[in-house]
Amino acid sequence: MVEGTVKPKEDFDCDVSAEHLNDACKGLGTDEAAIIDVLTEHSNEQRQEILLKFKTMFGKELLDSIKDELGGDFEEVCTALLTKPRHYDAEWLRNAMENLGTDESVLVDILCPRTNAEIAEIKEAYKELYPDRDLEEDIVSETSGNFQAILVSVLTGNRDEEGDVDTDKAGADAQEIFEAGEESLGTDESAFNKVLAARSFGHLQAVFHAYQCEHDKSMAEVVESETSGSLQKAYLAIVKYASSPISYFAERIHDAMSGAGTNDSLLIRLVVSHCEVDMKQIKECFSEKYENSLQASIEDETGGDYKKILVRLVGSD
Repeated sequence: MVEGTVKPKEDFDCDVSAEHLNDACKGLGTDEAAIIDVLTEHSNEQRQEILLKFKTMFGKELLDSIKDELGGDFEEVCTALLTKPRHYDAEWLRNAMENLGTDESVLVDILCPRTNAEIAEIKEAYKELYPDRDLEEDIVSETSGNFQAILVSVLTGNRDEEGDVDTDKAGADAQEIFEAGEESLGTDESAFNKVLAARSFGHLQAVFHAYQCEHDKSMAEVVESETSGSLQKAYLAIVKYASSPISYFAERIHDAMSGAGTNDSLLIRLVVSHCEVDMKQIKECFSEKYENSLQASIEDETGGDYKKILVRLVGSD
């Protein structure tokens, strides 16, 4: 059972919370601490109620007040927390495709490690926000080749989700991938696509195990040797998520903070998206994998109110 680090406030008073936010945003100076308190002590569902109550009580949009008073990464976290989760995903997808050049890593991050239900919710949210657009059509217009194929396959939201795993079928899938990759001159990406996009995540674990036993190579190593670029990122996202969702997201958070400079948008997206879902387990996994706590890593890579709100979201050690 997974558990978030942000939970619904038990003694929730929508009027009081809206009042606190209004007080924090009015007059000379902004009370950032009060904003952090309200946003991190309530669930997203409660924040949606606060948004409506704020508009009812004060005749203005809370998001507008937040944007007027705040800036930078701190503002980005606050606006993300006030956005419905699937609307947040949809906005990221649209932003990734509407600017000059498509941010394919965002498409991978948001679409590949998803269940069928989540894909359906994302498509519905995209249509709600952009009624004249179709997510699949936008993906097709902005991508090409085998990368386009894996995204379109994932977007069908038709992955087998049966709980039973057929070990013989898993072995056959492993052999098919071997013949399409390592044993072949060149790579038959369609074989990878068929297995990675259509099989259940439990079945994929069995496929990876069968491949490792038979060919002494992990599926991640196979993907890295047989593909490159955005296609490799998409395949790896599915492989690593299927192997262990918690480990995958811990790795992605680490990726956001490793190397030269912090990928703040990625860090924010991951923390906001998981703080109510499975952040407790992600934190534990992060500490085990990287021998440093998530809180300490965030404190090393961020500063000011931005640091304070992220630490509140992931929970102190």
